[in-house]
Amino acid sequence: MNQKRSSLPNDVQSCHDMIHQLGETVGEQQREVEQLKHFIDRLLRQRFGARSEKIAPNQMSLFDEPEAAEEATDPEDDEPPPTTVSAHHRRGGGRNKLPDHLPRERVEHDLTESEKRCPCCDQTRQRIGEVSHEQLEFIPASLKVIEHVRFKYACRKCEEHVALAPAPVQPIAKGFAGPGLLSTILVGKYSDHLPLYRHESILSRNGVQLSRSTMSRWVLETAELLQPLTDLIKNRVLQSHVVHTDDTTIPVQDQRLSRTRTGRFWVYCGDAAHPYSVYDFTPNRERAGPQAFLKHFRGYLQADAYAGYEELYRSGRIHQVLCWAHARRKFYDARTVQPEAAHRALLFIQQLYAIEREAGELKLDLSQPADCERWWQHRRQLRQDKALPVLEQFRAWLTETSRVLLPKSPVAGAIQYLLSRWSGFTRYCTEGILSIDNNLAERTLRPCAIGRKNYLFVGSDRGGEAAAVHYSLMASCKANEVEPFAYLRDVLAQITDHAADRLEELLPDQWLKHHPEAHRPRRR
Repeated sequence: MNQKRSSLPNDVQSCHDMIHQLGETVGEQQREVEQLKHFIDRLLRQRFGARSEKIAPNQMSLFDEPEAAEEATDPEDDEPPPTTVSAHHRRGGGRNKLPDHLPRERVEHDLTESEKRCPCCDQTRQRIGEVSHEQLEFIPASLKVIEHVRFKYACRKCEEHVALAPAPVQPIAKGFAGPGLLSTILVGKYSDHLPLYRHESILSRNGVQLSRSTMSRWVLETAELLQPLTDLIKNRVLQSHVVHTDDTTIPVQDQRLSRTRTGRFWVYCGDAAHPYSVYDFTPNRERAGPQAFLKHFRGYLQADAYAGYEELYRSGRIHQVLCWAHARRKFYDARTVQPEAAHRALLFIQQLYAIEREAGELKLDLSQPADCERWWQHRRQLRQDKALPVLEQFRAWLTETSRVLLPKSPVAGAIQYLLSRWSGFTRYCTEGILSIDNNLAERTLRPCAIGRKNYLFVGSDRGGEAAAVHYSLMASCKANEVEPFAYLRDVLAQITDHAADRLEELLPDQWLKHHPEAHRPRRR
């Protein structure tokens, strides 16, 4: 104790300096604790929390303008102000009508002869009507063997010139899998997220033993067969005025390593005039992947702030459009550490999205090009009139707030992320065809994330490229509301000998024109 007391200074100034230094140390430690708490909260939310980023309405009302608050609490008002809620569409109750296209079987239930007799006069009662109800039944999928028999002919007189009927075209040369079986496996894995070992189990219940290695080989061979079709889809996407893109990781097996390495799936979504989506697989996240894919593209690229796109933007033929959902997420993650500043920023972004919802209230048939053009013009004008003033106020607040925040705080990082890329975040106001965020690409990429949780990895780079082909067709079918099994079964049956110069007939939207029964509208 005496040694500790002897280490303390005796003069007042030295004591003040020591206290000031200790205060700075404690403050720095508190800031570090807040940053670590913020980091832990983000990890816990990513691992266990809800994916939605909802804010309680009463939290946002704390940041209303003072004038509006005074008007709301005016003592001269005898009645409370009316409460306004946003309009929404709610699904009606009751049972849905069963589809008309399903086959129907009539099963009649009649009384016995004794039950038909009247209990009063013992006369036979006459039929005066009927009561019916429908029941939906499921018939399990079945397997069958199709035996292709080819007859041979020869001349009995000269015993030469043997003729044999030509062999039917098969999706896989010398393979025994029909188009329906191949389509079932592809749709099951790349649309319903069923790994091949589960297909192995499902088929075994039907008495057929198919190894997953055999099905894996079929997946690779059908990808090679369908590759020209996805190349055509890629060309159509690159003709778009706007392309949405995003990427996600996928573990890849490598025989040279004792563990998997990380590959990438990239998705590219076309605009309304080119309703297709195409996937690309790369063994890493180097900029060479998107640069090679987009080397002939000219237009707007809606994406995140990945640095690998910068060289594309510097070329001048591609214009950057950033995602407000990404910017909002940074402030949302910081709301537990710096709630006042984070919620103020969220309020500004909420106003921007309210303007987008207002633009969506214009009732038009967006399947018609003329109505699409009218809606885009309406949305552009609405953004120019209402969104740009909000953006100017938001930028002024960001600049002012950044001066009083510590540089390493979460909100300061979110502000710097916005201000350093401000032109990319505001470019969506210049064209009505542009979106405020990149949610389209994120939604399209979601099947990869779900499938990754089930099949865990791809077996090789070739397997990743094959998966990209199949995901492209599944996503393009979904974008055009095409039932994927019917589409793939028909395409696999004819693509082998289909003329290369008429390959566009097999694109999902073109194919649907000749097969309207395969139209499956998405639930809104």
